[in-house]
Amino acid sequence: MKCEWVRENITLHVYGELADDARHELEQHVTRCSDCAAELKAEREFHALLLQDHAVEPSPNLLAASRMRLQEALETAQQGGFWHRLAFDPVNWLRQVHFSPALASVILIFGFAAGIGTAYKVFSHSPQIANTTVVPTAAAPAEASITGIQSITQEPGSNQIAIKYNTVSTQEAQGSLNDQRIQQLLLFAARSNYNSGVRMDSVDLLTQKPDVRPVRDALIYALRYDTNPGVRLKALDGLGPFVKDDVQVRDAVLEALVNDSNPGVRTEALRLIEPVKADGSVRGVLMTLAAKDQSQYIKSQARTMLAQLPEID
Repeated sequence: MKCEWVRENITLHVYGELADDARHELEQHVTRCSDCAAELKAEREFHALLLQDHAVEPSPNLLAASRMRLQEALETAQQGGFWHRLAFDPVNWLRQVHFSPALASVILIFGFAAGIGTAYKVFSHSPQIANTTVVPTAAAPAEASITGIQSITQEPGSNQIAIKYNTVSTQEAQGSLNDQRIQQLLLFAARSNYNSGVRMDSVDLLTQKPDVRPVRDALIYALRYDTNPGVRLKALDGLGPFVKDDVQVRDAVLEALVNDSNPGVRTEALRLIEPVKADGSVRGVLMTLAAKDQSQYIKSQARTMLAQLPEID
């Protein structure tokens, strides 16, 4: 047995992916070859180090923002690349796998892990029949089990809201805006849904309950991170009454005024801070805008608001 073959298959051996006869031959070889034995020891130590490295769980905000950016990237990305090469040149792809034991072992490991994860989800979450109505006594679904919000509709002239959401299959929950289940689904849609129209509907409904802290936090999140300017404007509408008394809201509105890429959002943010223009943080932002903002309208309005303020002693 050649040392080259041993070194190519050491990774498969460490992960237990070698056939019994090949494993036996490899183990016999390393007892006679000190170089290959050292290679095997180093591979085992590296494998043990990987097992000790525990991944840090991302924050909900980071996860939601990443999902939206990924979805937008997928919607705008050109088709082709890897899948195109795989479809039209499978022989070359298989050849790369054959001569890369590490890649092959990683594919096997991830495939095995994905199979276990899928089986766990299927048998632990007990998927419901598609388009079923959740009864009022049922517990709200965990965010981790929701794949997306399909649609949000409000019955005309009433407080009843119907939300269709996807888990393993499409389901539907109905209830008033005061229903905790409905609020949880709306909050999920506002932060995580890939459909900007659904996010718009969700934020529009949430603006009716901005006095609820989680709702207000979701509106702040939409104002800061949503890529749709219409959604950001809706969030501003809901946050406007709290600019005076809620510092977090005021900071988010000032952030939108300074950094937002949409002129309409900036103009609305400028209007909302008018009642609190005497506040120190607001005054500082206005001075910066009046001095060097690229928008002539924003610069002019900031100067006008500053001129209305008393001089600081």
